[in-house]
Amino acid sequence: QLQASGGGLVQAGGSLRLSCAASGRTLTLYGISWFRQAPGKEREFVAASWSGGSTSFADSVKGRFTISRDNDKNTVYLQMNELKPEDTAIYYCAARLGRQITYGRYYPYWGQGTQVTVSS
Repeated sequence: QLQASGGGLVQAGGSLRLSCAASGRTLTLYGISWFRQAPGKEREFVAASWSGGSTSFADSVKGRFTISRDNDKNTVYLQMNELKPEDTAIYYCAARLGRQITYGRYYPYWGQGTQVTVSS
């Protein structure tokens, strides 16, 4: 089970840190990705922390977002800086084993989502 948290309301230029905590499984072997879905838009990939230690980011967030893991806490963090109104969405974390894939339909495990709202 994945539990996403940390969303909220922030002004443009501000920061938030999202957390994705796992229970019942160890995240070490999993690729953990963050996706987001804004109203009226399709879900999109945001960032990933792969099991081998590498990371991936959507072009829209490169240089502003970072992703990290705390294996002791079985948690993955998404640090979001320089937030923009277009970052407003529900953010979901998801987990999968195997290949580094950024398409959500290939992820079997999902958290419940956390709302991020960035005001201008």
